[in-house]
Amino acid sequence: MNKRRISMQDMVLGEPLQWDVYDTAGHLLLSRGHVIDNNHLLESLVARGMFIDLPDKPNEAPQAAAQVRELPSVLRFINLAHKRLEGLLFGLHAEADAQAKILEVAKTVIYATNLNPDIAIACILLNQSVSSYAGRHSMDTALVSLLVAQVMKKSPDEVRIIVAAALTMNIGMIRQHDHFQDKQGPLTEKEIEFIKKHPEEGVQLLKQAGIDHPDWLTYVLQHHENEDGSGYPHSLKGQEISQNAKIISLADRYCARVTGRTYRQALLPPAALRGLFVEESKTIDTHLAPYFIHELGTYPPGTYVRLQNGEIGVVTHKSKQASAPVVHALVGPRGAPLAFPIQRDTAKELFAIREAVYPSQANVRFSMQHLWGKEARL
Repeated sequence: MNKRRISMQDMVLGEPLQWDVYDTAGHLLLSRGHVIDNNHLLESLVARGMFIDLPDKPNEAPQAAAQVRELPSVLRFINLAHKRLEGLLFGLHAEADAQAKILEVAKTVIYATNLNPDIAIACILLNQSVSSYAGRHSMDTALVSLLVAQVMKKSPDEVRIIVAAALTMNIGMIRQHDHFQDKQGPLTEKEIEFIKKHPEEGVQLLKQAGIDHPDWLTYVLQHHENEDGSGYPHSLKGQEISQNAKIISLADRYCARVTGRTYRQALLPPAALRGLFVEESKTIDTHLAPYFIHELGTYPPGTYVRLQNGEIGVVTHKSKQASAPVVHALVGPRGAPLAFPIQRDTAKELFAIREAVYPSQANVRFSMQHLWGKEARL
């Protein structure tokens, strides 16, 4: 590491750090984007010695710092896409050139996700207040479908249509979606019938809005079909169902499980993945399982976890070892919040992940920027 010591003059209280900061032994003290908001903490860090990692060529340092400052925010792009999508979904009948506008949202989602897939996936678990459930769930499904489609080497044009279909999959029940989300008791027969008809209704609404891409319409129509013929609306089986519709279907089910509803608590990601590919294996195409497991892992970014040393943190980055992602600890072994997030290598026995936990068990507040830096600023 090409280290340069920094002093209090390099730090500005209340503003995000422009670099990762290390101690004299090279251990990460603060992640880029962390905000120091009190002098006492700043003085204690300076006393320990703070260093940043510079490029090998000294004259590249100013340029590198400028690049850090100019990093686009994945979170901001995704939130803008949320806002645009919600407006389109609820006002699709009045939109001119709706197909092009939805494809623009799809392109924004793809661009943001490719900037930093870890932040994009973390948004599913940590950014749940951004919009209504109807819009948020479609966006979450699109994010997962996108990553799986890309790892399967789908063409860029095909990926874009998959994302667009995921974004619009529930257009046939968009105005009733939040009603079902808030419903306490069991569904009535009329409500069940309505749900089973929403893929066909969605295709009709999309056609009326001028969307005529045949694959897009097919994916929306088939996203609730099951491998064993138990799905709807046409009880298709196996190869009768488009593979891309199957991708959207699995992403839909996974995202529905890991996000909370008013009538039930969200499942922890490991349980959601297990339920999808083990307990419901008869209804899905199991050939797709490895791709989902590769992209999501047991502990996807955004998952709260307890480590072997008792700390609680959040998964921030995938690693080559699926069971050992990077975690930033937020709560100490005795339950007290840490002064700042500390990066942990969960491949080490002391910091290995013991279990996934619910956010309420951590009882700590933080922004995504604290963990991912400027790429996750609002």
